[in-house]
Amino acid sequence: MESIKLDITKATQFLNPGVVEAYAPQVAAAQVALENGTCSGNDFLGWLHLPSSITTDFLAEIESVANTLREKCEVVVVAGIGGSYLGARAVIEGLGNSFAWLIEDKKNPTILFAGNNIGEDYLSELTTYLKNKKFGVINISKSGTTTETALAFRLLKKQCEDQFGKDFAKNVIVAVTDEKKGAARVTATQEGYKSFIIPDNIGGRFSVLTPVGLLPIAVAGFDIKSLVEGAKVMEEETSIDVPFANNIAARYAAVRQALYAQAGKKIEIIANFQPKLHYFAEWWKQLYGESEGKDNKGIFPAACDFTTDLHSMGQWIQEGERSIFETVVSVEQSNATLLFPHDDENLDGLNFLEGKRVDEVNKMAELGTRLAHVDGGVPNIHISVPTLNEYYLGQLIYFFEKACGISGLIMEVNPFNQPGVEAYKKNMFALLNKPGYEAESKAIQERLTNDK
Repeated sequence: MESIKLDITKATQFLNPGVVEAYAPQVAAAQVALENGTCSGNDFLGWLHLPSSITTDFLAEIESVANTLREKCEVVVVAGIGGSYLGARAVIEGLGNSFAWLIEDKKNPTILFAGNNIGEDYLSELTTYLKNKKFGVINISKSGTTTETALAFRLLKKQCEDQFGKDFAKNVIVAVTDEKKGAARVTATQEGYKSFIIPDNIGGRFSVLTPVGLLPIAVAGFDIKSLVEGAKVMEEETSIDVPFANNIAARYAAVRQALYAQAGKKIEIIANFQPKLHYFAEWWKQLYGESEGKDNKGIFPAACDFTTDLHSMGQWIQEGERSIFETVVSVEQSNATLLFPHDDENLDGLNFLEGKRVDEVNKMAELGTRLAHVDGGVPNIHISVPTLNEYYLGQLIYFFEKACGISGLIMEVNPFNQPGVEAYKKNMFALLNKPGYEAESKAIQERLTNDK
């Protein structure tokens, strides 16, 4: 089978000749540090050879639990935040029917997401929707105390038990959590839930190919074997043994860092012309933002859905401050075929498109946009995906993960921690007067009083 492809020629034209190749020694050093576990964050490198270590027995166990949920549930709610849900949602929405929630599917339950916000209206509408529906929950939390997820899970657990009884709930609530410790582990053990382990050495944003992502994806009816196989192939194609000139993860990492350090490009916009990739871009934003945004460094990750956002962000991208570069993820072949029809009156003037595939029109919009943005001074990195399926999404996931690890180490930050995420939590707990935060509560109240 083919592999995804990388074209950096429309980015390197904004750099001096040989700049990207000059990063080869830094890339090699980063790869050695990853392989040998000598880099910052070396206790979170379990993702590096994860695809090749996943066994058929392990996938069969996940599929068995997924089958149980499919048989018993009309709806399955995935409770998680950040890396505990974005990867699964990226794949499910990337491969699923855009109108799946309107379609009665006898084979697969509707997949919904909660625990990723504290919106009272959202949670109220969700619990109202679930009334009289047989639903299950996949609770994804290493600690079980992450506020957004724990709040949603408490609501969902109670509703499931109230509607169908504890015996039913026990069979349709699954915990994906720490092996030994944490509130979610204690609850799973006490209630008798089926559970899967989040490996200690894999951080949330790198966890798509663990049960965190694989279980929801399997419940949605997608082929997790093919997803893992694609990732495994990309693990091989981006390994330390592949020369820099042929290693697309290495080259992507290098060109990003060259644009940042040498050309002053501080913002990377990931763009797609396939609406199904919206949540893939959201996953990518977390992966790179949380990995590189440290020590007052980091390329700001943004995302645009084209052509939609060309009618809102297009002007800024074309003629705004030249602090940006684009990474366009292009899908070569759509899965459906839809031909543009003839209209006798032709009031919209579009009969010249008669008989063309809609995807052909979209491809010309993509090419025209890329050319215009390059002409406007925006470096353009192009990633080509043969088609949207499990195999190629597996490749794309691992490609971005590997490149992220390399890129962060070149930038001399720890790509595998996220200390800044705790700042808002500390303030929130203080404001809510959580036990144990008395000193912080007093300090923040004094600060708010002084700010008036």
